Amino acid sequence: MPCFVYIIGSIDGTYCGWTTDLDKRLAAHNDGTGAKSTRGRKWTLLYAERYQGRGEAMSREWHLKRDRRFRELLRAGCRRVSTLPRQVS
Repeated sequence: MPCFVYIIGSIDGTYCGWTTDLDKRLAAHNDGTGAKSTRGRKWTLLYAERYQGRGEAMSREWHLKRDRRFRELLRAGCRRVSTLPRQVS
């Protein structure tokens, strides 16, 4: 079964986890039923990787959780993109 490692972001920071269903997991975080540290904030998906097995996904999650620089670069990039003016077509 495919597994995903993901990084979500909010105004307060980032969270890294793994799941078999990205949409369901993001909804759980936003509904307040996800991880305890993610409750009470609006989260958006910043990054995801797909793996064939749980072990690979969990190993990658372990490495991403320790790579704060990468997570902060993701947040900075999203803030920059969200402040660009919208183009009207």
